[in-house]
Amino acid sequence: MPHNSAAHLIRYSGRGDFSPAVIDRAAGSSVFTEDGRELLDFTSGQMSAILGHSHPEIVATVHEQVGRLDHLYSGMLSRPVLDLARRLADSVPAPLEKTMLLTTGAEANEAALRMAKLVTGGHEVVSFARSWHGMTQAAAGATYVAGRGGYGPAAPGNFALPVPDRFRPDIVDADGNLDWRRQLDLGFDLIDAQSVGALAACLVEPILSSGGVVDLPPGYLAALRDKCHERGMLLIIDEAQTGLCRTGDWYAFERDGVVPDILTLSKTLGAGLPLAAVLTSADIEQRAHDRGFLFFTTHVNDPLPAAVGNTVLDVLSRDRLDLRAGELGARLRDGLLELAEKHSAIGDVRGRGLLVGLELVDTPAGGDADALGTAVTRRCAELGLHMNIVQLPGMGGTFRIAPPLTATDDEIDRGLSILGTALTETTA
Repeated sequence: MPHNSAAHLIRYSGRGDFSPAVIDRAAGSSVFTEDGRELLDFTSGQMSAILGHSHPEIVATVHEQVGRLDHLYSGMLSRPVLDLARRLADSVPAPLEKTMLLTTGAEANEAALRMAKLVTGGHEVVSFARSWHGMTQAAAGATYVAGRGGYGPAAPGNFALPVPDRFRPDIVDADGNLDWRRQLDLGFDLIDAQSVGALAACLVEPILSSGGVVDLPPGYLAALRDKCHERGMLLIIDEAQTGLCRTGDWYAFERDGVVPDILTLSKTLGAGLPLAAVLTSADIEQRAHDRGFLFFTTHVNDPLPAAVGNTVLDVLSRDRLDLRAGELGARLRDGLLELAEKHSAIGDVRGRGLLVGLELVDTPAGGDADALGTAVTRRCAELGLHMNIVQLPGMGGTFRIAPPLTATDDEIDRGLSILGTALTETTA
């Protein structure tokens, strides 16, 4: 039955209201409404449930762990926390070997920025002009895609870097392609002009998700690392949505052979439960500790979510879901490219693995991409497919397509079929 969301809930996004249906349960790649409708979930919840909903091994872990050890005083340690910290260190390149377990991505980015500022002695932070890193103070200061207006001044020392968007390039070479090296040079020329000599960190996603599923060009991340280290800055990579096999690699930064100074994980680490992590080197951790690093939260190093994180790593490794994400991602991209041949409103298909963007554009016949994106999203929901579209001013709309890594071939095909029907009906 419909709900009256305005009665008692605070709306936490100005972009739209809550969805009209009340969700009763979820299993695998689907969620089910109170009135019995099934919605194929092509966002993995909030881009988090990489093992699908109610994965039986996650359910068993929660059931067992909550009855044994759920929450502790934050100075106490438990076996799930020690095991997860060791296993995360084993999953990333050296010298990343120290871990702090937290709850959300914003919290992890907050801790990473706090550590970088303390270690470098600076306070200035660089991030992409279409970034999303969270809604807490420092994370929100480094977020440019939304939520900046009306809250007073952001923390001083936040600088925006141009987005290397190959579909909508702002600086091009002789062939009309994005000249990202010249763009990066210009971006840092402007940052250097504004800096007061206190550059601390650069915080970036390897694939900007809320910024329109923009995959950094090969070579960009290495050049960015060099820019940072030339200035004594730490490179922080936020793999909230890309980490743990979604892109076809365990971590998206692996493609470029770049090791961040600090890595933050969240969303995918808990596979839908609140679990985040900050990873860094022993050297950086020691320097932060020597300077009195403080980041204290109620649920730091809690055993219950840590146990879930260990189960997530078990399933990802055993079922080789990095390879599976690559296979399913290729199937998804091929299907979307077929749709693009039939629909002129599809301007671009991009992404890696099972994080894929489909960008809608205005059509010569006068079709408005923003209106079309809203209509397609609504029609998909009516037909049984949950989709999410990022609509940025003047940029049409980009569907962020991120099914669970446990999805079947048939579920990918069914989602593509529904999307194709929705596009056909709404453009007609």
